[in-house]
Amino acid sequence: MRRPPAVIDAHCHLASNRCVPREFFAGVAANMARSSEFHGVPVSVEKITQMLWLQHEDHMGDKLVAQMDEAGVDKAVLLAPDFTYIFKSPIDIASIAHQHVEVRKRHPNRFWVFQGIDPRWGKDGLDLFERTVTEFGFEGLKLYPPCGFSPSSEIVYPLYEICRRHRLPVLVHTGPTSPTLDFSFADPYLIDKAAREFPEVNFILGHGGVNLVEQAKLMCKYRPNVYLDISPFPAVLSDRGWPQHLASLFAQGLNHKIVFGTDWPVHSLRAGLRPLLDELFSENGPLQALEQRSIDGVFGRTIAGMVGKPYGN
Repeated sequence: MRRPPAVIDAHCHLASNRCVPREFFAGVAANMARSSEFHGVPVSVEKITQMLWLQHEDHMGDKLVAQMDEAGVDKAVLLAPDFTYIFKSPIDIASIAHQHVEVRKRHPNRFWVFQGIDPRWGKDGLDLFERTVTEFGFEGLKLYPPCGFSPSSEIVYPLYEICRRHRLPVLVHTGPTSPTLDFSFADPYLIDKAAREFPEVNFILGHGGVNLVEQAKLMCKYRPNVYLDISPFPAVLSDRGWPQHLASLFAQGLNHKIVFGTDWPVHSLRAGLRPLLDELFSENGPLQALEQRSIDGVFGRTIAGMVGKPYGN
């Protein structure tokens, strides 16, 4: 199978505990501790939280870039979610934006950035987002509705207006997350009103190929400006395994609406990026029935078009 001209990971994060509150990790750790206890290896939530915290010290993206190089990933979209409105955070959202600026300087031409802004920050948040676009050159908006708002609430509309003016895409978290957050705002259907009222803005349902997939597929099929990503595909709840799940997804006639993403560093504890890419592009992998046009679109051409950047060599 011929690989695409370039591979772009459209859903990625810095593994930096400066950008993610400890309370977020504590929620993830609670689930891990419950599973570990069931399997006869009890570990405290605090111990797992500390382990996760210490494994998120790749503040400048060096480890990420090394894994991208090994796996043949040319670029990644760094998503910088804003948890600072609801959690005590190590640094404020403006400092998180500046950290991503420095990462881009350190690794030129490897990252696009979608800046997260909680819409409840009001004018301060709007001014910061505008600055990340006009001054820092960031390429999109990241929204995290489980922090406590609907993506179709009118409180978010001023952010969408900025995206409409600058022709920027919006990536919206959907599906479950840390249990310290509110899952009720994570349904893909909640983007419907915003997608209808902002037809010039492209919306990507983060994790839409893995969580609440039927809802996400329907939104993508019937709303011209709604897309989904497949992150983190190795975690899909399927007795068939993730390769078969993806093969089925790619057979739905929606490949023009699907973008590749890993949600790195979610799986950095178990394996790097290379094993995932090797299996994806293996001779008998989930892409075997796709024509080259679809492969190129899923793995880079579609997301590059959304951010207005050239694709490939």
